[in-house]
Amino acid sequence: MQVSSVNDVKIYNLSYGRSLPEWLSDRKKRSLQKNDVDIRRRIELIQDFEMPTVSSTIKVSRDGQYIIATGTYKPRIRCYDTYQLSMKFERCLDSEVVTFEILSDDYSKIVFLQCDRYVEFHSQHGRYYRTRIPKFGRDFSYHYPSCDLYFVGASSEVYRLNLEQGRFLNSLQTDASQNNVCDINPAHHLFATGTTEGKVECWDPRTRNRVGTLDCALSSVTADTEIDGLPSISALKFKGALHMVVGTTTGQVLLYDLRSSRPLVVKDHHYGLPIKSIEFQEQLDLVISADSRIVKMWNQNTGEIFTSIETEHEINCLCLYPNSGMFFLANESPKMNTFYVPTLGPAPRWCSFLDNLTEELEENPENTVYDDYKFVTKKDLENLGLAHLIGSPLLRAYMHGFFMDIRLYHKVKAMANPFAYEEYRKDKIRQKIEETRAQRVQVKKLPKVNKELAMKFIEEEEAEEQVQRKKKGKSLPNILRDERFKVMFENPDFQVDEASEEFRLINPIVSKASEKRKKKLKQLQEHRDSEQEAEELEGKPSDAESSESSDDDRGWVEEVQKQHKLLRREQKLKLMERDQQIHSKPKFFEIKAGEEFKSFKDAARKQKLLKTTLEDRLKHEEKTGMLHLSDTTVGSKQLTFTLKKSEQQKKRQEAEKQHHEERRRLRRSAGHLRGKAARGKPFF
Repeated sequence: MQVSSVNDVKIYNLSYGRSLPEWLSDRKKRSLQKNDVDIRRRIELIQDFEMPTVSSTIKVSRDGQYIIATGTYKPRIRCYDTYQLSMKFERCLDSEVVTFEILSDDYSKIVFLQCDRYVEFHSQHGRYYRTRIPKFGRDFSYHYPSCDLYFVGASSEVYRLNLEQGRFLNSLQTDASQNNVCDINPAHHLFATGTTEGKVECWDPRTRNRVGTLDCALSSVTADTEIDGLPSISALKFKGALHMVVGTTTGQVLLYDLRSSRPLVVKDHHYGLPIKSIEFQEQLDLVISADSRIVKMWNQNTGEIFTSIETEHEINCLCLYPNSGMFFLANESPKMNTFYVPTLGPAPRWCSFLDNLTEELEENPENTVYDDYKFVTKKDLENLGLAHLIGSPLLRAYMHGFFMDIRLYHKVKAMANPFAYEEYRKDKIRQKIEETRAQRVQVKKLPKVNKELAMKFIEEEEAEEQVQRKKKGKSLPNILRDERFKVMFENPDFQVDEASEEFRLINPIVSKASEKRKKKLKQLQEHRDSEQEAEELEGKPSDAESSESSDDDRGWVEEVQKQHKLLRREQKLKLMERDQQIHSKPKFFEIKAGEEFKSFKDAARKQKLLKTTLEDRLKHEEKTGMLHLSDTTVGSKQLTFTLKKSEQQKKRQEAEKQHHEERRRLRRSAGHLRGKAARGKPFF
């Protein structure tokens, strides 16, 4: 156990110290406790109160008997029974848990929202049912009067799942692009959701209508705060019927009265980290807010700091045990932290011995955390012009930097850049103006890929919008905004090559089709009542449209034929250029082994002889005296060659054959005529 004092408030870290393995013998454990002070002062309230790698969320059941935690790896949930001070059960899941909610007083009904869009319902025996939501969820709340689960996430919609009917109901459509957190007021059941744009939208579940919108981004900017980027809502919590606390991603906590749009108190954590969890301590009117580095407790009426706790590992979730001074922290380490602050309240019934133990201990503060100090590095001091203060009492060396008073830091920052707030205000106003005309800006902006195609779609969309506006019809979907065709205007591999053969052949057809479409849109603009009445008024014959279509077909056919001719001509030119390049290149000849090079004429003569028949080559070699024949005991050998007929001989033979057949036919016809004449019959 570790004891620290911040602002004269004693804080006991009950999970501090090393944990001893179970397989050690009692003798070994006693020897370790004698030699190690940390082990001797170690307190293990709940056995195996840890996760294999990381713990993500912790919650306590309404009856206070069970503590349920989720972690990884592998994704799992663990339930601890405080009456038995040990783990009751453990269940492994298919994916990590984003958050969960305990619907019953004990552990019998639990809902888990997982990172793969699945929602699991668990009962006492295990998983009861599993369903899926359309978008990735980030938080959800349970509305007890109607048995509705409200899911928010990476979407502008709030999905509603009714557990009584067992089906999804109509979603709530918000004005935000994405929603991060949500909560339901326990008094009047007002539903609130925090958006990425830094707004809080409140809905009435009875009428499913928006009753108010609160802009927290501008309210979080004060003279003593520094903000990098847009403050999105990262935490949300109701207290009673009128109070609400909002945490931002830039490290500010704002306390609101629902009757006013201005915050009562704005508290800055001075770390610029997102607020993870917010809890209320009703006995002392405190607000407990936690980011990934520090837990701060401050008065909700004045904003004065009560105490703060810094942990060794990053914090993921804060859980306050009801009606006590104990709270748990889920962090980026296997062991889940347990803190006890006697000033906040007594110890729970299942560990009431802590009150007697803390009274007997001699409290020696070991760690002191400074709340009104800003941590700066040496480079930050040089940028502010305060490097000469190094070594003075105004700077306290800590790790790789220094602590300095936050008031001095803000004064010097304002002197170094006095127009920082004005610049931020101008940027915020510019963003608001751009949001109001987002549609027009989106139409004018062209993508980097397929700009001409995008311009064509934009023109067609404008024409269709005019027609639909006059006809009061539903607008057609736009390809530029469709997620399925988004890659076509981003990936350079989808760039349309207008010089390719396929594009040139199909372009006349597409252009004619687009012209027909434009003509049709123009006719719809001129004649809104009906096409039949327009044709009667103009006196246009019924076959006029067909004649126009035939002319159009003839036109694009001619255009395609023209493109075919141009492509054939280009191919011929490419072949000619390739042949010229081949002929222009020098030729190299290789001499075979054992031969002597005399001249190119001899090589040409050899090539000519190779094309002649074997008989001619033998005769030529006999004349030159290169051929020597020798008789053997068996006798000379004789070779007979049948020469292959040439093409001219074949043609001559076919012509002679046809000539003979024609003469034979004429003889037959002449004999037939002579026979008729002899019989006295006419020729025809």
